[in-house]
Amino acid sequence: MRLPHLLLWLGLVLTAAPSSGYNEAEDAVQDFGAMGAVRNTVDAVRPVYPLYMRAPRIHGLKPFQALVDAAPAGSVLRPPPGTYAGPVLLTKPLTIEGDGKVTIDAGDKGVVFRIETEDAVVRGLHLTGSGDSHDMEDAALEIRGHRNTVENLVIDNSLFGIDLRQANDNIVRNNRITSKPVDLGVRGDAIRLWYSLRNRIEGNQITDSRDVVVWYSNSNILRNNTSRNSRYSIHFMFAQHNLVEGNRFYNNAVGIYVMYTDGVIIRNNLISHATGATGMGIGFKEASDSILENNEIVYCATGITSDLSPFQPDTQIWIRNNRLAYNGIGLLFNSERDGNVITNNRFVGNLTDVAVNGGGTARQNTWSGNVWDVYEGFDRNGDGRGDLPHRQYAYADRIWMDTPITQFFRASPALELLDFLERLAPFSEPDLLFEDTRPRMRPAHG
Repeated sequence: MRLPHLLLWLGLVLTAAPSSGYNEAEDAVQDFGAMGAVRNTVDAVRPVYPLYMRAPRIHGLKPFQALVDAAPAGSVLRPPPGTYAGPVLLTKPLTIEGDGKVTIDAGDKGVVFRIETEDAVVRGLHLTGSGDSHDMEDAALEIRGHRNTVENLVIDNSLFGIDLRQANDNIVRNNRITSKPVDLGVRGDAIRLWYSLRNRIEGNQITDSRDVVVWYSNSNILRNNTSRNSRYSIHFMFAQHNLVEGNRFYNNAVGIYVMYTDGVIIRNNLISHATGATGMGIGFKEASDSILENNEIVYCATGITSDLSPFQPDTQIWIRNNRLAYNGIGLLFNSERDGNVITNNRFVGNLTDVAVNGGGTARQNTWSGNVWDVYEGFDRNGDGRGDLPHRQYAYADRIWMDTPITQFFRASPALELLDFLERLAPFSEPDLLFEDTRPRMRPAHG
């Protein structure tokens, strides 16, 4: 039989085959149908590391797995204080109380602790000594079940911190996470959500890690976390309707990056000192229908960056009641785009309040009620609004917006002198970048 005929015959046989009682693909669609994709529910096969391949420091330690195996399902396990050997696999609902006095060390190989159950509680443990394989994504803690709570953990010397994969309705709370002491780009992510729904990531302290990533994961809450000296404080990709609230991010390369994502609410966060060549407080990349409000974005290379956002037709991004202060650029558009509604923000002490790359303008967006420390008008009737619109023109400073190579000379005495002379006696009609029709003289919230 010829190969095309054989393939056709096989296709007809498979199509006509009777359905079994359990269909893993249909089960995956039921769990993740809101995202419109079918995912494999099995992790990659991991190598088995015998004790002799693990660090000698754990040789002779009691395996923590023996305590887990001996505890009845639904019980509370309070292990004696001390250091135990990993790895650990939890496959039954169990409450483990470490009280901050129990260490589990995997000896620098593989994953330290893995949860493959529902309704478990893991609290007060010190997890350390994962492997260093990015291919295997070696982590301190893997969560592969629903409705679990992990809190008050101390995680260090681990490549990845807490990895949730197809794990829904979990609570990850009040944990302290650091990566292995390696260069920034080769650290693992502190917290990773992958195809995971309705999880609460709250009160965690992250230091010297790489990213917190939320990929293909909807309806999660990330609240009151602190991140320092990492890369992306939070990186969303294809993740819809998440809430980011009350977080504090210091000295990271990027605060919050929203990529190919809709319906994100970002409010009441502090983002400080996102510096470097690509430093930004909050970035939008082909994102839509998101709200950015009541945030403090200070001392960043760029406060807010918008790239092809909003992306979907007839959608908007609301930027309101934020304070953008002492940044290199307050608000940067990488392309001409309408649909941004910029109201009641405070622009204070930025080198440039608004910039547009590529020779475009930001006039297509809505600007109203913002406070501009460079506003030159008056409020003669005392209504709290400027008598004249606030307009920002592009003079000689357009050079560094249109020609990226000249950004090295931005704010240099030569360009500042050219800009001053052109404002004093323009050689040509300057470009109007935007106009705030009703600028405020003071913040709307006092």
